[in-house]
Amino acid sequence: MHKKPLQLLKQPKQWPILAWVALLRLLVLLPYRWQQHIGAGFGWLLSHLARERRHVTHTNLRLCFPDLSDAEHQQMFKKVFRHNGIGLMETAMAWWAPKSWFEQRVTLKGREHLDAALAKGKGVIMLGAHFSTLDLGGLLFSFYYPVNTLYRPNNNPLLDRIIYNGRARFTHNIDRSDFRSVIRKLKKNEIIWYAPDQDFGMKQSVFVPFFGVPAATLTATTRLTKLNDSPILMLAQHRLSNGTYELELFPIITPFPTGDEIADATRINAEIERAIRKDPEQYMWVHRRFKSHPQGKNFLYKKVKP
Repeated sequence: MHKKPLQLLKQPKQWPILAWVALLRLLVLLPYRWQQHIGAGFGWLLSHLARERRHVTHTNLRLCFPDLSDAEHQQMFKKVFRHNGIGLMETAMAWWAPKSWFEQRVTLKGREHLDAALAKGKGVIMLGAHFSTLDLGGLLFSFYYPVNTLYRPNNNPLLDRIIYNGRARFTHNIDRSDFRSVIRKLKKNEIIWYAPDQDFGMKQSVFVPFFGVPAATLTATTRLTKLNDSPILMLAQHRLSNGTYELELFPIITPFPTGDEIADATRINAEIERAIRKDPEQYMWVHRRFKSHPQGKNFLYKKVKP
């Protein structure tokens, strides 16, 4: 975020982003149920118009759920886009809607696991994943515990500023490369949320299974726990059909680290997979989780046709 806001606003290439943000800020003034329906509509549009995301989603679902029939696959595909569309509106609500809207809409299961981790006095690494409730889940969790979030700055400086400021309502943002800040927070016995479920290439990654498919998985999770000998556990997020939300903390992962980065990464993916399987259509299957491949970048997305 180097340029000043006014400099960014003068760039025509940023105007579509500004228009989209203005629309979302207006829509969050509507009743909650209306926003859910609008989000579902956005998802339906994306499922028809976003050809590249359609292809990626079809490919991911076929790779990760090979036993689905064609009809089941198509049904899940539709649900994925519906939930991602709703998630778009929920992100806007997390950033700009009154927090009071959600205080009675959330339950947190497994608090005893996080309390046990905090009792060690070493800080906690809390694993997350890219659920469609990603940002709203952060807001909901902040009703129970303060949290710091590791993030990767967006390549678009205006969009990065918008995301950063939106999330600052409910979390302290830390650049994922700022290990000094991470160490300071852990030594203060604070929580660091970190989602290692995206493909950032093979640098500092290993191939381990994710839904039975070899996936480039960051080894940074192991290094994070070693910074202060911190315990690590998983936070899952679920959107329920009655308009409420459930956050679920899993038990502390132990032993971790094991001294074997491949074994550690395999265990992390297994925890994330376990969290996803409860409501798999609520995961962001629109991302290229299997972008890296021994036979070349995007090999699986070129070979598996929707």
